[in-house]
Amino acid sequence: MPKKTDPTVIRETLYVAAVTVILSALMEAVYLVIGRWSPSVLFGNLLGAAAAVLSFFLMGLTVQKALTKEEKGAKNLVKLSMTLRFMMLVAFAVIGVVFFDLIASVLPLIFPSIAVRLRPFIGGKYTGGDADD
Repeated sequence: MPKKTDPTVIRETLYVAAVTVILSALMEAVYLVIGRWSPSVLFGNLLGAAAAVLSFFLMGLTVQKALTKEEKGAKNLVKLSMTLRFMMLVAFAVIGVVFFDLIASVLPLIFPSIAVRLRPFIGGKYTGGDADD
């Protein structure tokens, strides 16, 4: 684990956490409107959202550490991280499904992906190819 977390990792994790909170609130509202809200929905949502944001943060730390390694070491580190983070997410999802609401536990796991896709439109800098591409 790096001695100091890069500010970019912290900033992007906070962004993902904020979007996850917003999407979680929207999901809770939908459950409330359709009359299916219960504490099981709330706790499943909290568990899934926490797991998703934690996974994103750990990915950021892994990338930060991989940048200090040679290519083969970096590749192996990223592969190991992906495997361990996937296993962590599966464990959290199983806990959520067994003890809480299925959808409310699993749906937040995709919220960081949505946040990443929205990033260019929400205060992010476009770093893609040239405009002529």
